Order: sequence, then structure tokens, then C-alpha cells
Amino acid sequence: MIAARLMLALSLLAYCERAAAQSTPTDSSRKWEIVDNSFLVEEAFNQEAGIFQNIFTWTLGRDGAWSGNFTQEWPMPGVRHQLSYSIPFAATGDASGFGDVLLNYRYQLRDETAGGPAISPRVSLILPTGREADGLGSGTTGLDMNLPVSKQFGDLYVHGNVGYTWLPGVDHTARIAGSGIWRVQPMLNLLLEAVGAIDDSLTLSPGFRRGWNIGERQIVVGAAVPVTRAARRWTPALLTYFSYELPLR
Repeated sequence: MIAARLMLALSLLAYCERAAAQSTPTDSSRKWEIVDNSFLVEEAFNQEAGIFQNIFTWTLGRDGAWSGNFTQEWPMPGVRHQLSYSIPFAATGDASGFGDVLLNYRYQLRDETAGGPAISPRVSLILPTGREADGLGSGTTGLDMNLPVSKQFGDLYVHGNVGYTWLPGVDHTARIAGSGIWRVQPMLNLLLEAVGAIDDSLTLSPGFRRGWNIGERQIVVGAAVPVTRAARRWTPALLTYFSYELPLR
């Protein structure tokens, strides 16, 4: 059922994609001011040369528990190769602290063109830095792999992901995700994201993001209301997002 609901959500996004392609065929060449600032679904875009990005997300659950994540992305040295790291942290009520750190490498396999999408596979090493006894870590070294695909259709950007997490002896999870991002204004976007762990959970997340260019720097803030279906119940949360891009020098 979870997989079926996710496929329905992705089908709706695909329908919006076709509609946008038909109604705004001449908008595809317009530059998007905000492109790599999704909350839950990964885009197929690496950092451009000379620019690095700091990303902070914070999610508050209905029960008062919260989680956060800090990610820093670096071009190595240009857009083709990207290194990054992610540091999660959380407070569950019983315990608080850092989770399992991820070391990430992403390769720009294909740039986006008028005739095809951008493709940028990623592989991440999961380090057991979180306290397993407190539910903050898995207690084992693992891998996370993801294949993002991104394509613009006028004022609509569509992103799709297929991923897999492997934690030996602990967890093996396949997932699928998709999003549609609507450009209301050059620096204001509406988002609808869907993420599903196969036969486990489904998250639907409507939200928005707003950006400002300040010289060579860019600030993006956003918020969303992810609602997760798991164990036969829907649970809402509040997600906030902050990104700061700046030159390396």
C-alpha cells in the first residue's frame, strides 16, 4: 500500500510535468535562481566551481522530539565531482546528541539539456558515530546510495530519486522519491515532495522556499509540513530549512 500511494503521488507530479511542458514550452531557457535547495528529495546538481554550500535543516515532531542536520558541500575542484559531509543530531526526550555521520561523494554523470535530464549518482559512507544505546545511531558502518534525476519544464522543476541504505546486520532499505517545484516568482518556489521507504513508510511534504542573492552569496530559507504514514497512522511534523552559499576565497 505504501509503494502504491507513492507511485500515485509521483504519477500526479508526472502529470503536472507534462502539463507544464505543454503550456510553457518557451520558458525552459529561463534561468532558475534557486535550483539545489530541496528539503527531502535530492537534486542532480553539484556545486559549481569556487562555491561551497552550508545547509541546515531542523524538524520538530508532534511529540516534541526534534532532529536536525548540517551538510556542507564542496566542488572538487569543479562541478563534475563533489564531496560533502552530513552531521545529524537529535533529541528524543530520553536522549540527545549526534547521530551517524555521512561522508558523501557525488558525480555529475550528465548535465541537463533541452532534450534530457541531469543525472548525478551519489554514494555515502555511514560512520557509526551516534550512540546506539540511546537510539541515536546504528552501531555499524554502512553505505547509502542514491540516483537523482532532475529536469526543468518551464516554471516546473521535477526531481526523482531511487536509493538504497545498507547497514550490515541492522537494516537494508530501498526507497523511491519525487518532487515537483513550482516557480511562483524568480526567488520564491512552492514544493511538493514525496519520499517512500518501500513497504515501510511514506512521507508527503508540501512547503515553500524563498531566496536572496547578495553579491556572490545566496541565502535560502524555507519551511514544510511533512506528514508521514507508518504503522497505519499519519504523523505531521514541521520542517525548517536554511542554506548559505558563498565563494571559497
